[in-house]
Amino acid sequence: MTTNMADDQREEPGVVIKDGWSGYSLELFNYPEHYKGDLECVYIPHGVIMNRIECLARDILEDIGHHDMMVLCVLKGGYKFCSDLVESIKAQSRSASRRLTTRVEFIRFKSYLNDQSTEDLHIIGPDDLSMLKGKNVLIVEAIVDTGKTMRALLQHVETFQPNMVKVAGLLVKRVPHGAAELPDYVGFIIPNRFVVGYALDYNEYFRDLNHICVISETGKQKYKV
Repeated sequence: MTTNMADDQREEPGVVIKDGWSGYSLELFNYPEHYKGDLECVYIPHGVIMNRIECLARDILEDIGHHDMMVLCVLKGGYKFCSDLVESIKAQSRSASRRLTTRVEFIRFKSYLNDQSTEDLHIIGPDDLSMLKGKNVLIVEAIVDTGKTMRALLQHVETFQPNMVKVAGLLVKRVPHGAAELPDYVGFIIPNRFVVGYALDYNEYFRDLNHICVISETGKQKYKV
């Protein structure tokens, strides 16, 4: 069976989901009963996410080799991606008999109100990241759209003089005036649709979904602030 979820994109940095992709029927998957009527479709199933993360972990491990790594996780949406990515990196490192030490630090940005990205970008987290000096740093972010958050964080991190900085983004959204530069490691390149699940939220709801889903208009109105 063929779908239009993605073309053969060997030259692309990530799996490209076409604009016409309508997702999978919710009836094919398990999801929390309390979200019944709040979702349009399953956009990226959990198993597909996990398989793609294994590929990203492999690429990161090939680039970093035996060097220790500081992981900077962007909360809250990035915590599941970061956890699964780090676990996959560690597992593949062990199976390849590579010694790799990872340490995870957390930082948080607040830039969304309902389904709109606001102009105000607030950094919530440790001001002193001096432990990054001279280290190989991997920034892990769940979703990149305008690239504003990523640019701000890169500028912030560079002030602490790391040895190297790489960025892993699970989702890159095709939006007007989108990010000029893609992350170094990209999971999926998706259309400009508001997605939730796998720790991505709408006003703090839907983080408990395993799959990445498209929120319905009913769901937006129900959880709007």
